[in-house]
Amino acid sequence: CHPASTTHSGVPETTRDISGVTEGLIRLSVGLEHPDDLIRDLDQAFRRAAAGAIQAAE
Repeated sequence: CHPASTTHSGVPETTRDISGVTEGLIRLSVGLEHPDDLIRDLDQAFRRAAAGAIQAAE
């Protein structure tokens, strides 16, 4: 979830920034997954996002 555009969208940007809810913040809801699975999935997602950003910049 992207709090700045969802749960905190009605809060002024300066107030969000002061409280740490910045534009770059994402929130993860986790529950029953094994921590190793979450770490592996996040690592894979971040690597793909980085590769996509590099391709877009070329």
